[in-house]
Amino acid sequence: QVQLVESGGGLVHVGGSLRLSCAASGRTPNESSLGWFRQAPGKEREFVACINWNGATTSYAESVQGRSTISRDNAKNTVYLQMNSLKPEDTASYYCAKSSAYANMCSRATEDYDYWGQGTQVTVSQ
Repeated sequence: QVQLVESGGGLVHVGGSLRLSCAASGRTPNESSLGWFRQAPGKEREFVACINWNGATTSYAESVQGRSTISRDNAKNTVYLQMNSLKPEDTASYYCAKSSAYANMCSRATEDYDYWGQGTQVTVSQ
């Protein structure tokens, strides 16, 4: 079993910044790639960013590329998502997830992740 707990969400004005954290525990989270996804009301869950097991490989959705940075601290069993220049369209629940299949690379596909946190809400207001 793996437990993932997100934090750091909140209400922020357009152009502001947030840093989301995801604390992982349980079996081998530090040996797995991890990802961030988001879901807005009425929309499907979508990929945001992912990072491989040692942080050497990252990938970002085009919608957040250049505004966000994913990182991880395996000593703290934590993955982070720094988001800058936030826009109203970034409003969503943000979820972290552990990949079931990849360690040295990371995947954008939700079906490649087997454990999910409960999410943290990010709301960007005008």
